[in-house]
Parts: sequence; C-alpha cells; structure tokens
Amino acid sequence: MTMALRASDDDRRRVLAVLERHTTAGRLRLDEFDQRVTTTLRATTLDDLAAVVQDLPDDPPATMAPARDAGVDALLFAFGIAVITIVILGAVLALAH
Repeated sequence: MTMALRASDDDRRRVLAVLERHTTAGRLRLDEFDQRVTTTLRATTLDDLAAVVQDLPDDPPATMAPARDAGVDALLFAFGIAVITIVILGAVLALAH
C-alpha cells in the first residue's frame, strides 16, 4: 500500500506560478488556466498537483527565460482570483435559487 504525500500551500503556489508562466507563453487558454487553477486549489496530494502540469513542458533554465514584468504577474494573479470568485459566486447564487 503506497501513501500519497499531502500537498502544502507552498506546493500549490508553485504550481500556480507554473500555470501563470505557461498561460503567458500561450500554452494555455484562459479557460484552461481557470480550470487548472481550480484543480490546483482543490488538490490534496502531490500526485494531484503533478497531474495538473503533466502535459506542459519543463520551464526553461532561468538564464534562458526572458525577464518578466512584476505587474504582469500581479495582473495574472488578480485575474485568476477574480475568475475563481465569479465561479464560486455563481455556484452560491445557483444553490440559493
């Protein structure tokens, strides 16, 4: 019997950062990004997190990666939070009716 290791909040944040980079690079559409963010936030094990990014290539070495504007990162993060908030709000409103 193998036991999967539990994911930490830091593990989830690292996967979210990977998803943001791949979305910015054009590998993920915004709807795919939204779906994977939701899955990442719900993940309980490291295997769950690995499944979210399994089809994405490894990030290039830091020396080859282009410099990124911190404002873009903040904007992507804010967009992700806004999308998640809208999804949750929609679910709450749907259940209320």
